[in-house]
Amino acid sequence: MISIIGKKDAGKTTLVVALAVELRRKFRVMTLKHGTHAADMDQEGKDTWRHWHEGKAERVLLEAPGQRVLFEHTQQESDPVSLAKRYLDGADIILAEGFSAHPLPKIEVFRRACGDTPIYDPARADADQWVAMVTDHPSFGAPFPVFRFSDTSWLVALANIAWDRARILPP
Repeated sequence: MISIIGKKDAGKTTLVVALAVELRRKFRVMTLKHGTHAADMDQEGKDTWRHWHEGKAERVLLEAPGQRVLFEHTQQESDPVSLAKRYLDGADIILAEGFSAHPLPKIEVFRRACGDTPIYDPARADADQWVAMVTDHPSFGAPFPVFRFSDTSWLVALANIAWDRARILPP
């Protein structure tokens, strides 16, 4: 498991999707996203929405051709490792979007339009968890690989770093 982190609108989802496509060439890839607000994937008044909102079921599992969606009420947020063990069994690699506070290897997406400084700071106690960064900053340097959006062919190199540095989950 490896975490893709960054500030709001930095391009985390775009990078997760690109890495997933690249890694799928060789591996079974699953993703996990940390959201900041509740997700609602159905329309008000439709059957699944009614099961979830009106019926107040603890879990609602929607099965459709080629797709399955689980809605589950929770009391508190879980950590990404527990979520992966419960729902993503069988993955060769899990790309977790967000979860920056958790002890996972991190690839940061840093765009100057989203803030003057990245989340990475060498003075942080967890600074050793960063394994790479993708940025538009022309001269940002760090003790790990830094890729520029303007570079070419960096996605394959970043996918290899993600695979090599991902945290192996305990059984």
